[in-house]
Amino acid sequence: MKDLPEGWVDVRLGDFAKTEKGKKPKVLSSERTEACPIPYVNIKAFEKNVIDEYTDGKGCVICEDDDFLMVWDGSRSGYVGKAIKGALGSTLVRIKFPNVNHDYAYFFLQSKFVEINTRAKGVGIPHVDPNLVWNYRFPLPPLPVQHAIVTKIEEIFSELDHGVEQLKTAQQQLKVYRQAVLNSAILGNAEHTIESVIASLDQGWSPKCYNEASRNNEEWAVIKTTAVQAGYFLDEENKKLPEDLEPRKQHELKQGDLLITRAGPRVRVGVCCLIKKTRSRLLNCDKVYRMRINPSKAIPEYIEILLNSPKYSKEVEKMKTGISDSGVNLTQKGFLKILIPLPPLSEQHQIVAEIERRLSVCDKLEETIVESLKAAEVLRAGVLKRAFEGQLV
Repeated sequence: MKDLPEGWVDVRLGDFAKTEKGKKPKVLSSERTEACPIPYVNIKAFEKNVIDEYTDGKGCVICEDDDFLMVWDGSRSGYVGKAIKGALGSTLVRIKFPNVNHDYAYFFLQSKFVEINTRAKGVGIPHVDPNLVWNYRFPLPPLPVQHAIVTKIEEIFSELDHGVEQLKTAQQQLKVYRQAVLNSAILGNAEHTIESVIASLDQGWSPKCYNEASRNNEEWAVIKTTAVQAGYFLDEENKKLPEDLEPRKQHELKQGDLLITRAGPRVRVGVCCLIKKTRSRLLNCDKVYRMRINPSKAIPEYIEILLNSPKYSKEVEKMKTGISDSGVNLTQKGFLKILIPLPPLSEQHQIVAEIERRLSVCDKLEETIVESLKAAEVLRAGVLKRAFEGQLV
């Protein structure tokens, strides 16, 4: 740690913080009653402020509104936040800082989250390494300086939060614009069926494969459904075919194939992409339809745009079965008889070129927004680092 300003002291966090781990109550109720009036502060209550369990408080660790809590177990271990008054859950630790500005201590713990989380211990469920946390050096300035540092951090973070909010608003506006761009392709009269432009429609093959992906073009592999994303294809999302299995070469994917997911989580069913580029020896799986387009009728880029537009996405949504695990049958007449606008091939090329131009602009804007959001987080971390080195005020 750098030399601290005059008047600051360097203390060990474990010698200063007062901590207590929560306990799971013996009695829990899904509703607040006279017998169980105390909110149970589990992870859901702590992170989302949603109370869905109550207890009688017997044998519990009670936390107050001004306490800090740290997630001690699980993927979010090391995450710190302010407490809700109630009985503390077993995966959380209550932390108190006597005679210290609580927000100063809170920001200090926030500055250590990434390190605490990435250095969690445990093979199954990770948990905070107490030797790491309680041996941190805690730079402690006089109380008036603590107040000044907190004020400055809050001022900077408020400006950052405002900027991040504007960036996220811009992201949402881009999504709306993308949908409008895709919808602009379907303004013509719908007089042809999807069936009329299809040369073939089939689904693939899902043998038992290795869990590892194939990165070698000389190896046969079968795609996972995650290879199919709305508007783009990920050929690295695959599983290697065992060498003792003869590949069913009729399912090998080619440039120009349209893929549509037919089974899986509902939000992932009906996702469509065109294969613009792929490696060799990659087979389609049985949870994905492959559609090949009659080149005399339509170009696959145009059909991809149609199927990803809000109008036709809604049509496919109506055909889905199930709620969480879902499916869709595109070989039925409901899909095949959907009417689509089908201008001449030359006009289809023009439509595709214009839409790709507009979406390319969106992609560049999205990339800039994502980079700006990352920069905001880096800046936030830098502010905290400077604060606890005595360089912020």
